[in-house]
Amino acid sequence: MDTAHFNSLSLDELWMFHQQVTARLTQKLLVQKAHLEERLHRIGLAENATRFDRKRRPYPPVRAKYRNPTNPSETWSGRGRLPRWLQPQLQGGRKLDDFLIERASVQKR
Repeated sequence: MDTAHFNSLSLDELWMFHQQVTARLTQKLLVQKAHLEERLHRIGLAENATRFDRKRRPYPPVRAKYRNPTNPSETWSGRGRLPRWLQPQLQGGRKLDDFLIERASVQKR
């Protein structure tokens, strides 16, 4: 279309044209979406039958590496955020190595 044609239209005519274009685009998009959903359903990738619904592989449990000396039941593997019991200890000047759990293999060496 010519831009000269748009320049000659009044504001009301342009607004009406905008509304017609928007309505037509909405209609075409809905038809296209329905067509694509029908194709997905035919090839078996519909909402309930996705191939990507796999479970994550199981990871082995991670052993605790650090222990709270005041409460030995509180341990930390060294992954993720620092536990609440460890933060004030480190801020107080202690080192992370002070909380290491002694392993049997380390004790034998």
